[in-house]
Amino acid sequence: MADSSLPRSEYPRPQFVRLDLAGKPAWQCLNGTWQFETDGGDSGKERGLVEQELKETITVPFCPESSLSGVGNTDFLHVVWYRRTVTIPADWTGCDTVLHFGAVDYDATVWVNGVEVGRHRGGFTPFSVSLRGLAAPGETAVIVVRARDENRIPQPRGKQSATHAPWGCHYTRTTGIWQTVWMEPIPSVAALKRPRITPDVAGSAFHLELPLTQNRPGFRITASLRDNRGVVASGSVRADLDFAPRLALSIPSDRCRHWSPADPHLYDLEIALVDGAGAIIDRIASYAGLRSVAIDGKKVKINGETLFQRLVLDQGYYPDGVMTAPTDEALIQDIQLSLDAGFNGARLHQKVFEERFLYHADRLGYLVWGEFADWGCSGYGPTHDHQQLGIAYAAQWLEALERDYSHPSIIGWCALNETHQLLHDRITSLDDATRALFLAAKAMDTTRPVLDTSGYSHRVRETDVYDSHDYIIDADFAVGLEKMRKRHAELFADNPYLNLQGSKTAMSVPYQGQPFLLSEFGGFRWNPAEARLRKGDDWDSTTSWGYGSDPQTLDEFYHRFEAVCALLLENPAMFGYCYTQLTDIYPEENGLYQFDRTAKFDSARLKAIQQRIAAIEERGAHEADQDR
Repeated sequence: MADSSLPRSEYPRPQFVRLDLAGKPAWQCLNGTWQFETDGGDSGKERGLVEQELKETITVPFCPESSLSGVGNTDFLHVVWYRRTVTIPADWTGCDTVLHFGAVDYDATVWVNGVEVGRHRGGFTPFSVSLRGLAAPGETAVIVVRARDENRIPQPRGKQSATHAPWGCHYTRTTGIWQTVWMEPIPSVAALKRPRITPDVAGSAFHLELPLTQNRPGFRITASLRDNRGVVASGSVRADLDFAPRLALSIPSDRCRHWSPADPHLYDLEIALVDGAGAIIDRIASYAGLRSVAIDGKKVKINGETLFQRLVLDQGYYPDGVMTAPTDEALIQDIQLSLDAGFNGARLHQKVFEERFLYHADRLGYLVWGEFADWGCSGYGPTHDHQQLGIAYAAQWLEALERDYSHPSIIGWCALNETHQLLHDRITSLDDATRALFLAAKAMDTTRPVLDTSGYSHRVRETDVYDSHDYIIDADFAVGLEKMRKRHAELFADNPYLNLQGSKTAMSVPYQGQPFLLSEFGGFRWNPAEARLRKGDDWDSTTSWGYGSDPQTLDEFYHRFEAVCALLLENPAMFGYCYTQLTDIYPEENGLYQFDRTAKFDSARLKAIQQRIAAIEERGAHEADQDR
């Protein structure tokens, strides 16, 4: 159940809601006050912290570095402990209790009533542990969590700083619990696991894969798809023949409605496990969007239509919550701010965003590329053991892919960012890791394009799309703009601009004519005087930054924004761009909004600049007319 007095008390997994017999969500939020203690020497287990009360308190799900946690300690924490006693609801009789963690950074161990019940490595993906045999309905459970986070050694950490303070594009660290903790009852006899929902636009259907914890002879799974007019399609399949039974739900033509940014229609979906007598054993509520992604030459099509992807770089940081949004409304606000400025999607950059963000993207028609938080070990320094790190990468990347597979808003995957092949010319394990993550995504998901790495070292010849990062860093903007124009004009001749162009043979495999995305550009610094005054002594022009020279006036900023957007929109060989970035973050003042989300620019003016039809869209429309 939700308790509005708790922080972030909304249901954390909207596409997989377990229901009770009355059809209501069956769960209990465990956010709020927990006991807390730092453990600088990592000696807590030996000192008995598993059995002891802890010295401090913290507000979960906010990390101890954040002000919202009540701790606000931004030093290196390395090891932290959490403790809380909960009572299992008495009406969960006949069920096993499962304890869920949305994300814990980085290496988590969980004890329940003194017994170790699970361990998970990876700071961006969820995990669960069972309380079976340890705490029954009506009984209490003492939950203890230890989180280790040795941030200065290579590990997937995204943009978290490996030095004491934020600098450049490295930000305040996150240690320990930073997403919702909750528990739910699942039937002891058998239960539904997360379904995989695959839309089939060509066949006007949804294909469901329906894994179970276990099953018995006579069990069946039923599914019902609904819209605002009632049942659209329903079906049933035996559950006792396959590990993950499959079921197709065909949609009648008069009820077929595609999901798109213009019409983000979602069907409601209810799935039930029933026994041989027809009694419901378990059921869940979900939703689905009927959406396809396809590649046609250099065009990327949504539902068969060419759509230029006007993306913004969103890194998902907050002044008071660090990587955790202070409220659910803050997640919605970030999407709306982007839409208001004329973007139709985002690169969710160097962070696996929480599921509720994806839920809001689904219902608002917001296109997103899913990424992994690989910075911290993928690109810098020849001493890094990429082979060992590749194992951690693959495991955690697959967890993210499994969690987010069914979200219609996700239209592509990219695990890596700015890998540096030149630094590893004799270390082929970087190639191995890049290829492994690419193939993992392709094996997990055959419905979306996969980019092997964003910027710099393209190492997979068959990568579905190609990209580069291109910032104007010249002191004279006009000179830089002309250089950019010349660089990307060669895309017409299948010679795209690549980072570190002179060394492209060592950096990247040859371009194969794939669709091309300029996945980072812009980043102009603008911080009006009144905002600097609000910051007071915290603002330092020597450490805050953007790309290239600063615009001197607001009109000059608009001129730059319009000039670079127009240059890219006019390129008929480019299917999209991604502007850096949505908001300021710590030292970076290159956002379109302040770090606190207050306005820096006239959003309507930014939107108007981007509203022109892109050349690749015009070409797609012309070809479609000829086909008719």
